[in-house]
Amino acid sequence: MNGDKTGRIDGCTSHLSEGCILCYEGAKMVLFVTGICARNCWYCPLSETRRGRRVVYANDRLVKSPDDIITEAEMMSALGTGVTGGEPFLVLEEVVSYCRLLKEHFGPEHHIHLYTGIAPTRAQLEPLCGLVDEVRLHPPQETWAGILTSPYAASVEVARELGFSIGIEVPSLPGIEALGAIIPALDFLNINELEWSETNAQAMRERHLDLEDGLHNAVGGAVAWAAPLLDDPKVHFCSSDFKDSVQLRERLKRIAANTARSFDEITEDGTIIYGVLELEDGDLPPALQESIYEIERSGDLVEMAWWVLAEMRDRLSGRKYVVERYPNNGIILEVTPL
Repeated sequence: MNGDKTGRIDGCTSHLSEGCILCYEGAKMVLFVTGICARNCWYCPLSETRRGRRVVYANDRLVKSPDDIITEAEMMSALGTGVTGGEPFLVLEEVVSYCRLLKEHFGPEHHIHLYTGIAPTRAQLEPLCGLVDEVRLHPPQETWAGILTSPYAASVEVARELGFSIGIEVPSLPGIEALGAIIPALDFLNINELEWSETNAQAMRERHLDLEDGLHNAVGGAVAWAAPLLDDPKVHFCSSDFKDSVQLRERLKRIAANTARSFDEITEDGTIIYGVLELEDGDLPPALQESIYEIERSGDLVEMAWWVLAEMRDRLSGRKYVVERYPNNGIILEVTPL
């Protein structure tokens, strides 16, 4: 289900929000402001390390101070931020502080969108004016059939009056076609392919749902549920595969460009590859002492360009291997012996 910028699935339509365009480019930092939420959506994919916890993450970095947020944004050359949770309005004071920090540091053009599961009132939205550019409402499934008479319809109207770009973002579930009634009042409707996770797996089984295939987390049937709405130019369907193969890759490439060492090779997927030599006696081999190529030593580990290690392997004693990992000391994906 990969698409391009002109398709209804995974693609940019004429009404695709600014936040989505930046996500497509991997230019949005994800700012997770709390794991606390008053709702208990059966399909929630949040991990146990975040769900119900008072934690803050900038992408995958645990935030211990506001400086960590700026550091992570700079590391990926972020052009914008998506504020999410949990429920951000439960920590509204902190959200205002974080958004002001980002706008003051990067300038007013730093685009910020915010997800919320509640129907925020004027009093709740007003503190975000000039800080948040785009609000994405997440009405629960049980409200969809009566969406026009729900508090969410009132929130849409208030958000428009206050100058926010306003839309709805929900997973693809049975009954989603009912949201067609509110599309004329929205700037966009984002439909995310329903995804299977460790924390919602039991709820999925109880509803007799299953994975679409053995390669992705997408739940079978999600595209069919959304199909009645996909011809509307305001509707954007974001597949599980697209988020994994495009958004994550583009974000990694931005991080790698800013953090890779001169000898790291950046792949098309945004990972980095380098060679590692484990010294046997702690002494740097003469071949490396005389080498013109850059190396980096930490204890008995010497890191260098993988091709340099391959070229010198017959002259170097000790264990030798090539590492592929996410940038900025991210998780190791593969280790290949030489």
